[in-house]
Amino acid sequence: MAGRVQDKVCVITGGARGLGLASAERLLQEGAKVLLTDLDATVGEQQRERLAALGFDVAFQRHDVTVAADWEAALAFAQARWDRIDVLVNNAGVAWLGTVESLSFELWRKTLGANLDGVFLGIQQVIPAMKASGGGSIINIASIEGLIGEAQLPAYNASKAAVRLLSKSSAIHCARTGTGIRVNAVCPGFAATEMVSNGLAQLGDDGAAAFAAATLARIPLGRFAEPVEIAHAVLFLASDEASYVTGADLVVDGGFTA
Repeated sequence: MAGRVQDKVCVITGGARGLGLASAERLLQEGAKVLLTDLDATVGEQQRERLAALGFDVAFQRHDVTVAADWEAALAFAQARWDRIDVLVNNAGVAWLGTVESLSFELWRKTLGANLDGVFLGIQQVIPAMKASGGGSIINIASIEGLIGEAQLPAYNASKAAVRLLSKSSAIHCARTGTGIRVNAVCPGFAATEMVSNGLAQLGDDGAAAFAAATLARIPLGRFAEPVEIAHAVLFLASDEASYVTGADLVVDGGFTA
């Protein structure tokens, strides 16, 4: 049987670990061809080798999502290898803790650069490639932190809220101009990823334990998500099953924002 995204060419940023890697694995399992991109070339290449050894059609490119030339190179690589691009998953992102009083302007700019500018560049540059092949699906990884506020995450809150509205604006543009391109946002809740564990580490052992306990108390399902549970949402939006879904926020948070 053909997979749900059989032979679709997918580009996934931040694909060396976490939600990006989980999404890549899920798409590959359903027949996709995947280009992983990441700043960490060592880990990215290790994951490519592991996945290729399992028989998947996968490649890796080092990629700084804040650099337009890196986007041009990554997308050109995918087109040269597979002749088209059907799916873009804008997953790469960063987060630093600090209140609006304590966070440095440098970290503010770095957060918005990776989380928002990188998404803008990806959307803008992939549209011509998708138009040339008759359409596609752009999936932007936002967050429930773009729906609610956290005192320790002002830059992350701002960037992910902006990603949600950028997704909607882009979706309307792509639909109204007949591109055949759908644009949606996935809004994960807290997941068992390296980004979350690194964030907790910034709080120290006692602070991390207290934050984790308080967060779990706010999640009706009583646990953090497994990365694959977010990847299932990415797979749905990448597939033709989501042919009438555009401009949407797909919230996957265990009931946190309910």
